[in-house]
Amino acid sequence: MEIIEWWAKLDSDTKAWLIAHNGEAVSPEVVSRIASAGGSVTSNAWWVGESGPNGFFLSDEAVDRIETAANDEPG
Repeated sequence: MEIIEWWAKLDSDTKAWLIAHNGEAVSPEVVSRIASAGGSVTSNAWWVGESGPNGFFLSDEAVDRIETAANDEPG
């Protein structure tokens, strides 16, 4: 599922967390909310970044997309 699809299904608190912590490891609670909205963090989707001992990260492109959403820019 594309980021635009699951982003629209996130509650405002989760979106606010992702905006405030953009580029940081995504908390397990937020990963769970993304998954509940239909985003598979174990897929090879373009928005999935690294996952390891430091946590799950969104890709650089996803970080840019969230920044765009935070700035209310089209895209």
